[in-house]
Amino acid sequence: MAKFDRTLLLEMLHDAIGEIAVFVLDLTVSDSVMPKITVILDGPDGLGINECATISRRLNRRIEEHYGEDATYSLEVTSPGADQPLTDPRQYPRHIGRSLALKLQNGTEKTGTLLNATPEGVEIEEVIKVKTKKTTLPAAFYSFGDLKEAKVVISFK
Repeated sequence: MAKFDRTLLLEMLHDAIGEIAVFVLDLTVSDSVMPKITVILDGPDGLGINECATISRRLNRRIEEHYGEDATYSLEVTSPGADQPLTDPRQYPRHIGRSLALKLQNGTEKTGTLLNATPEGVEIEEVIKVKTKKTTLPAAFYSFGDLKEAKVVISFK
């Protein structure tokens, strides 16, 4: 059974991505009888099934070239689900105008519209409920260091 080197797999993955406008969020290798290589990618405009399939084929080819065709593993190339937290500053810009739920390092929680995203942090316009009225607070900036977790609030309007 092949022992997969994560660093080597990341090099192969970056090679497989090539000119496709995506970035790596995570690459894991399970330690089981049949190792599972899971790659989570995202892009400035999201990630489509065609990009996932192309990268998966390219990466699979590189793995087989290096580890041999008899290497036993499963490969999953995917994008983060809609309910997954945002983990990379490059994910935020495409969500400008959407509502985010933030959990801060100090334990407080904020929900509001994402107004701006920079490499340093995010600016949101928080909406709070006072009795039965919703009030919008002035925009506030939160650095990525202040954020423990950020999720897009999924709305079915």
